Amino acid sequence: MGRIRAVDDLQECRELWLRLWPQECLFDLWDVRECFARRLGTTPLFIVAEEGGEPAGLLALSSPAEGEGFVAFPGETWRGETWLEQNRIPSRDPAVTEALIQSVPGALRLRYLGASSLPPGEGCFDEMNYVFVPEAYGFDFDRYWSSFSPRTRRRIEEETARLEAHGLAFRHDHAEDLETLFCMSLRAFGEASYFWDSRFLGAFEELGRTLQRGGMLRVTTVLVGGRVAAVDLGGMFREGYTLLVGGTDPEFPGVAKVINLHHIRRGCRERLRFVDFCSGDFGWKDRFHLERRPLFRIDRPEKHPPEEAP
Repeated sequence: MGRIRAVDDLQECRELWLRLWPQECLFDLWDVRECFARRLGTTPLFIVAEEGGEPAGLLALSSPAEGEGFVAFPGETWRGETWLEQNRIPSRDPAVTEALIQSVPGALRLRYLGASSLPPGEGCFDEMNYVFVPEAYGFDFDRYWSSFSPRTRRRIEEETARLEAHGLAFRHDHAEDLETLFCMSLRAFGEASYFWDSRFLGAFEELGRTLQRGGMLRVTTVLVGGRVAAVDLGGMFREGYTLLVGGTDPEFPGVAKVINLHHIRRGCRERLRFVDFCSGDFGWKDRFHLERRPLFRIDRPEKHPPEEAP
């Protein structure tokens, strides 16, 4: 093993990220994560393993504004837990990964890790990631729809028909609808909403602008009788579509199913690699036959030197 060093300069952290971090989905983008780092006032700590003068592994951490220890960069903790998913520990081999973890100068709490980032014997189950893979159905929505039982299809069709009777329509990429989304969440959840925290709200507003500048923003709005009934914020990167957050008006029962099926239909029509509905077991994700991909966590307490014998 070569040397391991710590980096806290944001510009050097960015260069290491762009050089070492795989770029496979929206959560892998530096610009996405930087929105949260700036707004939440976290402090980066990137631990780098080097062999022969070249980087061999990276553990990208932050010290959150509240709490102790270290979490995955950018450290956007909400009620003590980070929010962004698909975290990684890119490294040459498991021994490098273990050395990086051992070098953390404090308690470590890493969430939403894929199995490939775990060294042997490390990690425990965290949450289930739910993904729709259009190719699994030959990019054919009708084939996917036929996987539901007749009873389920009939129930969803009846709910949709009730909405259609009042005038059901979709609106795409109307960025102004994000404000409605934030208000929906606040009305529904109050202090339990992410957006109750002005820093999180500011990070999501900046995220929307960042995705829009990069041509990656997807805002999907359902209108019923001309009224906004549901809004979802998502982003597109390399034919992968990630749904980040959404909101619905409780006056329109069934609209959540309508907007989720709309995303799946678009995924088939546009032949996307995946539509990522992220984690969170809300019941409907299994009923919609989404692919389950386990995510893991690593929790290590701060190491203390052994006490000397009296």
